[in-house]
Amino acid sequence: MIVKYTEKEKELLARLMRAEAVGEGNLGMLMVGNVGINRVLADCLTFKDINTISEMVFQSPGGFSGTSSSLFYGNPTELEKSLAERVIRGEYYHPATNALWFYAPQSGASCTSTWWDQDYAGKYKNHCFYEPDPGVCKELH
Repeated sequence: MIVKYTEKEKELLARLMRAEAVGEGNLGMLMVGNVGINRVLADCLTFKDINTISEMVFQSPGGFSGTSSSLFYGNPTELEKSLAERVIRGEYYHPATNALWFYAPQSGASCTSTWWDQDYAGKYKNHCFYEPDPGVCKELH
């Protein structure tokens, strides 16, 4: 385990992963989980005061739009909880390995080279991932 968590926080992360990336399949949900866990680990940029999964999920401003989706509500499935547990244990998937941000561009649009002044790390299906420069968030590099 790379971050401390409660059972309720694991379920919260699972719900966030579903709301943000259910259409991207299991791997897409795992990558969203990577970004979330990175935000808990990072003691930099706008994530200095984010120390728990709950704080990360409900960060405002700068949080996840998925928390306002109907997909966020309702209990997570056993599969979704197991995916959340995998990222909590430290499984990482490129391009989300060091990413702190992602977004889905409009259909047919390409990923921008930067997002919130952060460099493009790569794309998976319809999500573009962005990471800080090496050395900015020492906990991630």
